Amino acid sequence: WQAVLWRELVKETGTMHRAALGKAFLKATGKFPTTIQSLPERISVFGISALPRFHIQILEAISRFSQINLFLMNPCKEYWGDILSDWEMKKTITGKGRRDLAFEELHMEEGNSLLASMGVLGKDFFDLINEYDCEEFPLFKDSEENNLLSWIQSDILNLRDRRQGSNAKEMIALDDNSVQVHSCHSPMREIEVLHDRLLDMFETNSDLLPRDILVMTPDIETYAPYIQAVFGATADPSRKIPFSISDRSIRKESEIITTFLAILDLPGSRFAASQIFAILGSTPVRRKFDITEADLTLVRKWLTDTRIRWGIDREDRSLLGLPALAENTWRAGLERLILGYAMPGQDENMFNGILPYDDIEGSNASVLGRLLDFTDQLFTNVTSLGQPRTLNQWSKSLTELLDRFFMPDEDTEREMQVIRRTLNDLGDMQEIADFDEEIDINVIRWHLKNFLETEGFGFGFITGGVTFCAMLPMRSIPFKVICCVGMNGDAYPRQAKPLGFDIIAKHPKPGDRSKRNDDRYLFLEAILSARKTLYISYVGQNIQDNSIIQPSVVVSELIDYIEQGFTTSENTILDHIFTKHRLQAFSPEYFKKGKNKLFSYSEENRQAAQCILEAREAPILFISRGLSNPEEEWKTVDLTDLSTFFANPSMFLLNKRLGIHLEERASILEDREAFDLKALEKYLLNKKLLEKKLEGENLKAFFPALHASGQLPHGTPGECIFEELSQGVENFVEKTRPYIQETNLEPLEIDLNISGFRLTGRIKPIYPERLLQYRYARVKARDRLKVWIYHLALNSLMADTYPRSSMLAGLEPDKRRDAVWRAWEYSPVENSKNILESLLNEYWSGLIKPLHFFPDTSWTYVHTMLKKNKSEEDALNSARMIWEKTDYSRGESEDAYYQLCFGNTDPLDSEFRRIAEQVFRPFLEHQKEI
Repeated sequence: WQAVLWRELVKETGTMHRAALGKAFLKATGKFPTTIQSLPERISVFGISALPRFHIQILEAISRFSQINLFLMNPCKEYWGDILSDWEMKKTITGKGRRDLAFEELHMEEGNSLLASMGVLGKDFFDLINEYDCEEFPLFKDSEENNLLSWIQSDILNLRDRRQGSNAKEMIALDDNSVQVHSCHSPMREIEVLHDRLLDMFETNSDLLPRDILVMTPDIETYAPYIQAVFGATADPSRKIPFSISDRSIRKESEIITTFLAILDLPGSRFAASQIFAILGSTPVRRKFDITEADLTLVRKWLTDTRIRWGIDREDRSLLGLPALAENTWRAGLERLILGYAMPGQDENMFNGILPYDDIEGSNASVLGRLLDFTDQLFTNVTSLGQPRTLNQWSKSLTELLDRFFMPDEDTEREMQVIRRTLNDLGDMQEIADFDEEIDINVIRWHLKNFLETEGFGFGFITGGVTFCAMLPMRSIPFKVICCVGMNGDAYPRQAKPLGFDIIAKHPKPGDRSKRNDDRYLFLEAILSARKTLYISYVGQNIQDNSIIQPSVVVSELIDYIEQGFTTSENTILDHIFTKHRLQAFSPEYFKKGKNKLFSYSEENRQAAQCILEAREAPILFISRGLSNPEEEWKTVDLTDLSTFFANPSMFLLNKRLGIHLEERASILEDREAFDLKALEKYLLNKKLLEKKLEGENLKAFFPALHASGQLPHGTPGECIFEELSQGVENFVEKTRPYIQETNLEPLEIDLNISGFRLTGRIKPIYPERLLQYRYARVKARDRLKVWIYHLALNSLMADTYPRSSMLAGLEPDKRRDAVWRAWEYSPVENSKNILESLLNEYWSGLIKPLHFFPDTSWTYVHTMLKKNKSEEDALNSARMIWEKTDYSRGESEDAYYQLCFGNTDPLDSEFRRIAEQVFRPFLEHQKEI
């Protein structure tokens, strides 16, 4: 059926395909030679590894009128058309009618095993060439070097098989490094090792220059970032090696092209928040719309706060066959931003069904304006792309789109020109093909993606430095050093997966393309093209468990060949050529004195290795000696800061004194509307509902504003979640209400002088009988500490008409682990100033060096000892269960600030026990559960 289908296609198009053109050309050169004009006197062909029969026939026909010179690299000066690889021999022996014949009777010859295995492509090509009347000018030259690489090349050249005959294995010198194989844990380690090995080659070979080195890899896109990271980031001039990277896809290397194609992906898409934000975040787009990095951070916050998820508006969603809901669309979120600027300070007051976003300051109005300009132009232009156009119309409209959204600089102007040229070609294609029908965006997008995927910048190959490039055919250019990195078993040779209806793949003929044979022959050419050194590396050790990973089959065949024909005076030949590297570049193994296969030129890694080698009794801490004493102004302490300090002393120290914020990271933009609420979202919403309820408001009246904010799932699920949360809050308030008087006292201003410290702040809400603190969530140690600090301040002030008791209400799990209401009362404290003084002294110590205080762990230690009447040892064991990570829970030690401050040390020491008791013993003595 393939032939029938092909004939119908040819008949329908009415144009001549390549095979028909070839036949017509051959016919014309045979019957009408006088019609062949304007051919050059001489045609020379260089760098061709193989040609199909079609092209050879064309060249043969042209040779009647012009001199055709083929400059070919034949790996062997002997006739090698009949040699067979091991696999071909086994297939022949087990073939039908040959099982009973002796091996000698089959007259099979392998010749050189490397040539037989890897040279199939070349063998077929030279067999095709020999079918034509060609005059040969052999220029074979055997290598005069006496090293492993030269002997391998000589074996191939002379069709020598070292496995046959009585020839002894060739002895190679101990300093012969002409063939090297390196096994690493990752692509990054491969490039790090390569950098060190090249530095060693430059040091030992004064005539070697960077331009004499070619580095090839099967996957240049994967290795390019690591090459830039290692070769491009070297600060030491003595270790800097000039380099260039060739063969990278312009699409993957160009931010402009990537973003332009991302815009073309928008028609028919969901217009996801992350998708649009990524386009705005592109440098050329930001430059066009005057958006800075700081503006981008602000825009990200706006998109997160207004819950923009996907869809332009309700009409856009309906076009996708989905419910026409406005919630979480771009239009809904942008309207909230606009209304928030126009009507500031409205809180939850809605206008025409829209909830203003009450966080737009006057200085941010210009940023909002530029954001609106961007989204308006983007949505308008992308919507218009849904209309079919002719190729010429597409060329004009996409060029306008390019100019409207991108502003290149000097470095990216060339990328813009590539896109312009590609778009101009669309109009030319219409004229050449005489095709003026309209086509849709999907066809244009497919064409541009495929064209720009294969289009390269056209520079980077042989520019004077070390050349990094892809392993492509026709790269048989001699270099003093040829390196093949990334020679992994699953990467090279490439595995072809033909389609089920591909008859050519099922019945191949000599000259047919085969990716696998192309790659095997390319590796053979690399072996022959290396003049001084052949360097090979691959990921040979699993980065997780250090297990062995096999290299490419061509590397294994080369290693087998070397083991069968060569030896050394020390160890095995494999030990000589093969190097197994360590996981880290700073392993001490690389910096041992004396002769060592593992070495490195990196001073930074040497210093890191030195730290490992210096066995210290005490581990190095992030802050080992302590910081200098804080300024006197630090002795003025706000109640909020004091409670924040004891919530995480290490975080307070790093945040406030060193400006280190480990938890800061860019929030991930959500692309889907909420179908349920996350734990943190529930907590924040419960907190807001609790405040509303305690203020006497009707929670149901709050639902429209909450729904308009986009926080709740759409429709009935959102209503059910709101009802569930409201019921829980009302139950909590119902249990707490008996302890709340109808009138509360004025907030109490605190200003206490305690042993050189000034404690300030405000305490609320205070009722005639007690200070009340509540948390509609599981009560943690930090919540207890907060109410305790405020309780101590209240008792220290001893203000008239103000109570001296406090109360904390919250949730705690019962025996069934259900969260139930719990409350605790705190009795008056006579020595409250003394206790505050001790807390302030610990605060001062914690500003100098990390305090051995961890709220949950410290609470467990003291509570177990005092309330459960356990021994100090049992209490410490219970505390460790909270501190250390288990399979079922995240230990308090997993906190990033504690990890940075204490590392792998054990901070649950005598200081920990002393501070824990000092803080929580008086607390427990004054606490009583209600």
